[in-house]
Amino acid sequence: MSFLPIFREEMEERGIDTLDFIIVTGDSYVDHPSFGTAIISRVIEAEGFTVGIIPQPDWRTDDDFCRLGKPRYAFMVNAGNIDSMVAHYTVAKKRRSDDAYTAGGKAGKRPDRAVTVYTRALKRLYPDTPVIIGGLEASLRRFAHYDYWADEVYPSILVDSGADLLSYGMGEKQTVAIVSRLAAGEDITSLTDIRGTCYLTDPKNTPYGGVQCPDYEIVKRDKKSYCKATKIQMDQQDEVYGKIVLQRHGNRMLVQNPPVPVLTTKELDRVYALPYMRTYHPSYEALGGVPGIEEVEFSIAHNRGCFGNCNFCSIAFHQGRKIASRSEASVLAEAKLLTTLPNFKGYIHDVGGPTANFRFPSCEQQEKNGLCRGKKCLAPTPCKNLKVDHSEYLAILRKLRALPGVKKVFIRSGIRYDYMMEDPKDDFFKELVKYHVSGQLKVAPEHCSNHVLDCMGKPHIEVYRAFSEKFYQLTKSMGKKQYLVPYLMSSHPGSRLKDAVELALFLKEQGIHPEQVQDFYPTPGTVSTCMFYTGLNPYTLEPVYVPRTKEEKEMQRALLQYFMPKNYALCRKALRLAGREDLIGNGKNALVPFAKEEPSRRKAGKTDSKERRGTKGWQQNKKTGRKPKGR
Repeated sequence: MSFLPIFREEMEERGIDTLDFIIVTGDSYVDHPSFGTAIISRVIEAEGFTVGIIPQPDWRTDDDFCRLGKPRYAFMVNAGNIDSMVAHYTVAKKRRSDDAYTAGGKAGKRPDRAVTVYTRALKRLYPDTPVIIGGLEASLRRFAHYDYWADEVYPSILVDSGADLLSYGMGEKQTVAIVSRLAAGEDITSLTDIRGTCYLTDPKNTPYGGVQCPDYEIVKRDKKSYCKATKIQMDQQDEVYGKIVLQRHGNRMLVQNPPVPVLTTKELDRVYALPYMRTYHPSYEALGGVPGIEEVEFSIAHNRGCFGNCNFCSIAFHQGRKIASRSEASVLAEAKLLTTLPNFKGYIHDVGGPTANFRFPSCEQQEKNGLCRGKKCLAPTPCKNLKVDHSEYLAILRKLRALPGVKKVFIRSGIRYDYMMEDPKDDFFKELVKYHVSGQLKVAPEHCSNHVLDCMGKPHIEVYRAFSEKFYQLTKSMGKKQYLVPYLMSSHPGSRLKDAVELALFLKEQGIHPEQVQDFYPTPGTVSTCMFYTGLNPYTLEPVYVPRTKEEKEMQRALLQYFMPKNYALCRKALRLAGREDLIGNGKNALVPFAKEEPSRRKAGKTDSKERRGTKGWQQNKKTGRKPKGR
């Protein structure tokens, strides 16, 4: 067992003169099943082909693109585990200084829009060699899409990059079909019938039975048409009833074939049993390794997909809403393997996936009918057909805890607390609190204003209140000191200043002092990004308020951390604009104190928040995220 070759010398050591397939990626090479390049390369290898990898080629010269030679059949290109633009820029469009998927953690080792840059270079150097693009960046940009960083609508990445074929989604099944058919002598232009792929063709060759989106040229200038296109694309992402989706780009037609069926348990087990080295390539050792491995080295992914389908999340558009799960035997086998690794200290850091506590389809109708079009299983309230079952997941966790060499098994992936609250049994909730929380449990209420939560596709805040109360009751009864760490989002479409004020009051009431909050980031391939760009709900075409100015975004963000002295001035301005001057002062209901120039308005005897900053209680708040006196 060894790493796949990334240098010519490694090819020669294996006795390989010409590789069958070469993968070009925007990440450093980490041979671990949490990295897409590792999975796809090992899947291709398992089909009997030779595979090489060119990680993070220097796009400013041709040398790296040529270092493994020309592949026998095709190049495959991805930007890495995340979109290259998200990897490079904050939501404020400021350049990041670090990159967890690069050796040494330094940014700048991949270009902006890496898939397009790499593909254009390969097509220039090897014009007769097929180039297939995939991974998250290509998958989410497969149709005409709003590009936040350029603030304009871009065509499909197939058009921009010049690639021959696009594989969307997780990719294993379509990859096997592609490599097998290319090796059998088929031309890349004939691979037009593979599910889970997109291609460009002459409009006269458009397949019958498809659903057509408004053209690229139309969605670029008309926002209602952009909404209609988004709705069509979202509604057809189901393996049961999804149809071919079409979108014309000038003199070519973009064709998306229906989604590939999710992997069966047996197929998923096979993927995770492939011979991964489970670490980064040794050539990175001198640079300090690849930081991205640290969070996942001793974690286990037991599922894929998410029927939660939040509007701001791209998982449903990429992985799909249908759940795929590994078998208990497969998960236990990986855990036993982890216990043999040299750096294992007895702690399994996570047993999860996109949503940790999903193991089964959300209802019994999905196998036959697919998931309901345009509806959500959990929001705003749970569907009456929802099937809630934690028994299998709980059984796996119990067996993992009992393995020799395992001290603790934690769950750090997202937990859907609304799904938990629908479970008539308390077994999973109790054991989660007792065994699987490493001091803090991360959950994602995101907001507290119900109309904002409706725009997000999230459950209403009453569910979180009930969950929080139960969590702390169980924690107290077990004599533990554990805390909820809520993910919160500011400036999501639908959120006005008054909603941010409401959220600040909720945080104060709950005793939550978040150290980090996230502004809404309009990434390609989500319903929320459509709302951000168009100001419309794509399912109703009703107007949606969108915070757009830098100042308003800063105010909404500051209100979520109203307790920080550096945010006082912004919060005071926001509160006045929202008509909530009653929340400025030194009373118990105030969010922020008066400004120094307003001493006459202070109430005598009240302690200023800045004075409290150095107290033991304030420091404890900062550390735990909660009030020192508890609930």
